[in-house]
Amino acid sequence: MGFEVEASWRRPGMAARTTRPAARERVRAAFGAALDRLIPPDEAVALKGALFVDFEDQVEALVRAVAPTALEERAALAEEARVDAAGRCPHCGSGRVYLEKQVTQPERRSPHGPVVVPQQQARCRACGGSFSPSGAGLGVAERGSVDGAGGGAGGAGDGGADV
Repeated sequence: MGFEVEASWRRPGMAARTTRPAARERVRAAFGAALDRLIPPDEAVALKGALFVDFEDQVEALVRAVAPTALEERAALAEEARVDAAGRCPHCGSGRVYLEKQVTQPERRSPHGPVVVPQQQARCRACGGSFSPSGAGLGVAERGSVDGAGGGAGGAGDGGADV
């Protein structure tokens, strides 16, 4: 059961970092490789493990191998993954901002392992602040663990916590 949402709210200049066919192929390749380790296609190769707990461990290894790739590809398909203009500075509200050429590759922790989510960086000419216009909605949800990249929900350099 699915539904469609009208896309009139989308900001112009936002685009995904990949295409659906490319993302699906990368996830399919990761799954295929993990499946080949779990259940080798060659019937002459013996299956590993003898106990149900062994099977559970093998399936968990499959999930750990595939889930980060699936998360990275899903994040790359998000409209917020890439912007053409930096917008306004979240620190001072100035429109005097520019996108830096360098894209960072922060590694984030997810319940399924480390995930790399590329982020564009922007800098404000008025206050000197920096921020990620592409990564604002792609941060790790607060699920009781610390974001390995160090960026809290409050934005870059903010620390994310009130004292």
